[in-house]
Amino acid sequence: MTTTKAEIATEVWKKTNVSKDDATNLIEHTFEIIKASLERGEQVKIHGFGTFAVRTKRQRKGRNPQTGAEIIIRERKVLAFKAGSIMKKTVVTAPSD
Repeated sequence: MTTTKAEIATEVWKKTNVSKDDATNLIEHTFEIIKASLERGEQVKIHGFGTFAVRTKRQRKGRNPQTGAEIIIRERKVLAFKAGSIMKKTVVTAPSD
């Protein structure tokens, strides 16, 4: 199951004293702020949730899986998320026997 932005806005609306339109705008603006911060190369830390960051992957050698020929994989930026300890405790559970 996937949770959508609209579903998040609905949950905010249900749990707060704001209109549904205001809840939707709040979610939209929050995501825009996060996106703009990442575009500027800043980390976004949300206490109890985790940290978003843009990292640079160095250039490296790889192989074309179809031909086996060696290729150069160019340096590129990737989005990284590291879950905070509270999030890990909430989401990750020990395997059951």
